[in-house]
Amino acid sequence: MVLGLSIIEQLTRARGDLRMGVPVFLHDGDAALLVVAVEALSPTRLTELRSLGPLALALTARRAETLKTPAYDGDLVRISVPQDAGIEWLRALADPADDLRFPMKGPLRCLREGAADLHRAAILLAKSAPLLPAIVAVSVPANLPNTGALTCLSLPAILPELSRTSPLHTVSAARLPMAAAGAGRVHVLRPEDGGPEHYAIEVGRPNRAAPVLTRLHSACFTGDVLGSLKCDCGPQLHAALTQMGTEGAGVLLYLNQEGRGIGLANKMRAYSLQDQGFDTVEANHRLGFEDDERDFRLGATILRELGFSAVRLLTNNPAKIAMMEAMGIAVAERVPLRVGQTDQNAAYLATKIAKSGHLL
Repeated sequence: MVLGLSIIEQLTRARGDLRMGVPVFLHDGDAALLVVAVEALSPTRLTELRSLGPLALALTARRAETLKTPAYDGDLVRISVPQDAGIEWLRALADPADDLRFPMKGPLRCLREGAADLHRAAILLAKSAPLLPAIVAVSVPANLPNTGALTCLSLPAILPELSRTSPLHTVSAARLPMAAAGAGRVHVLRPEDGGPEHYAIEVGRPNRAAPVLTRLHSACFTGDVLGSLKCDCGPQLHAALTQMGTEGAGVLLYLNQEGRGIGLANKMRAYSLQDQGFDTVEANHRLGFEDDERDFRLGATILRELGFSAVRLLTNNPAKIAMMEAMGIAVAERVPLRVGQTDQNAAYLATKIAKSGHLL
């Protein structure tokens, strides 16, 4: 008996394939592509793809801005890959690590014919992996033989899944005494799509019938664990728990959305760019990402799962308030969280105010 995979299972497998440099087959009607993530592409795989036809490199419009290349497809650009271009050329266009050392990468020939919907979906898939948003693609027949070993994705089937938040369910919970907040309980929530788990730290015994003191905290390995002075994340985490302990109740949602949703590897790439003089937003753009790739809908989903409908939100970020309210969680009060300012993160905090609208 052959068991079929649901579209969610197929997407989860496709993300793993992209991370390993395995091609993914995307199709929509008579159009089809084989796509591979640039950062996982090997010379052997590049040769195999090239044997199937002309190659295109798909990058986001943000990355195209840095390359001074017009994004004719609006939010992305498709660049013709020269026949003699190798891995180094592709990675130089995809990864800004050496932009300052090698500023001239052209001339580039942009593709304008045909729809870019499949390329767009491939970039979204790479972002969700999370990888650099850069894809090598080759057009192939929709009935291409010998694709049985590959993950095959239908565009109409995957688009709704790429844009929605996967349902989350509690898989375990246990008491945990904490230095900052006293008695607490940690809930581990797992998404149905196989993505990273998220955590809810319940302090005391919050009243479900009243607005609960709440913090949506995105994971920050460098700040939360290593005590990085480049950001204010670690101090915010501990200050929020301390305030909840002082008031006797609260909920801290620890969301695994490292680096504003781009993942730790890409965050380190951004840090390297910051060392070259770019601010946090400019670094994200040079990598091909938006200012902030996080999905704050996760917070509302977890709060509802735990039985809360109203919050007093510990935040300096108006976007979190807007998303909570848009998702049906009432924000009774914004509670400022002004901690962690250092000489090393002064420019970072100034960028938060000027470009991200934070209230510091």
